[in-house]
Amino acid sequence: MRARELADGFDLEKLTGEFYANPYPTYRALRENAPVKLMPNGCYFLTRYDDLVTAYKNTKAFSSDKKKEFLPKYGDSLLYEHHTTSLVFNDPPAHTRVRRLIMGALSPRAIAGMEGNLIALVDGLLDRIAKKERFELIGDFASAIPVEVIGNLLDVPHDEREPLRDWSLAILGALEPVIGKEAFDRGNTAVKDFLAYLETLVERRRAKPGNPDRDVLTRLIQGEDNGERLTAKELLHNCIFLLNAGHETTTNLIGNGLVTLTENPDEKQRLIEQPDLIKSAVEEMLRYESSNQLGNRMIVEDIELGGVKLPAGTLVTLCIGAANRDGAQFPDPERFDVARTPNRHLAFGTGAHQCAGMALARLEGAIAISRFLARFPNYALDGVPVRGGRVRFRGFLSVPCSINT
Repeated sequence: MRARELADGFDLEKLTGEFYANPYPTYRALRENAPVKLMPNGCYFLTRYDDLVTAYKNTKAFSSDKKKEFLPKYGDSLLYEHHTTSLVFNDPPAHTRVRRLIMGALSPRAIAGMEGNLIALVDGLLDRIAKKERFELIGDFASAIPVEVIGNLLDVPHDEREPLRDWSLAILGALEPVIGKEAFDRGNTAVKDFLAYLETLVERRRAKPGNPDRDVLTRLIQGEDNGERLTAKELLHNCIFLLNAGHETTTNLIGNGLVTLTENPDEKQRLIEQPDLIKSAVEEMLRYESSNQLGNRMIVEDIELGGVKLPAGTLVTLCIGAANRDGAQFPDPERFDVARTPNRHLAFGTGAHQCAGMALARLEGAIAISRFLARFPNYALDGVPVRGGRVRFRGFLSVPCSINT
């Protein structure tokens, strides 16, 4: 009865503290009782793995263009301009053109070349932590890694990186299903300040280009050999997108992963004893506590999903966190298993919009978590972790820990 009540009463615009702490019982109730759930606001909420794969791969029926959805929410604002210019919120051909330019700068060779610097960065953070008895997992470690990595990708001078994290959190915070005036104003201010900074950075890079094989900003400015280039507006907003896409999600992967290991001590010990399991462990962390829990699509032609007819013009929310615990795809889905294989989770989406930076995120996660465990195998929570209080991006604001060496 409880599951049915959870499914019947679910409203994405009226979430409880219990849900933010642990949404998975609700997701399970929805999958089992209302997998294509009509929300009070007329949108549909999808929780089954197969339905999400359909939505991701059928770009003809499920549009990523957010202009119609975001106009009532943001009006004629910089937040609207940003979120409707970003790679992730566009359909082909605009999506294809921008993605091709970004993927060219995130080639396997380019990512392999980052490994040495990434190891040095992680080891430097661990050296600092080693001097303390207590530390804060997010601020002292997890959030410091992606800001530096993306800062290096765009070749942002080190002494200019301090505002990047706050700008990113403010802009992504405005993507929550419901936002108040304060979050709206904070997001708009962040876009404004970020754009102003990037304009000066782009001017400097045009005057003194970097190596396009390593410097994403130089590559985006110069475009492809065939003359394909981004407009000035596309360039600036997709630089913001690159930082945002790679920042909070990777912070959450590292933070969620290390906290999940403390909750599953047998699996933690298994990973310590078998460090070669790190790649499958990172995939399981991405599945079990997906950094990005929700996506959205607009239906542009009538379609039937799970026996429900969805007319054109309908908004749908894709619940990645629910799909990644669907028992039809993952045996024993509520169990955390660092050696799980196969593991075709949807933490990076799938199809045309599969995350452009997923290889980099995997590398960051594997290096950060494996080297942390090797250095501090006896780390433990030293207080109550504080969740971020958001439904779209699942992570922690702070996690007090001790080294216990």
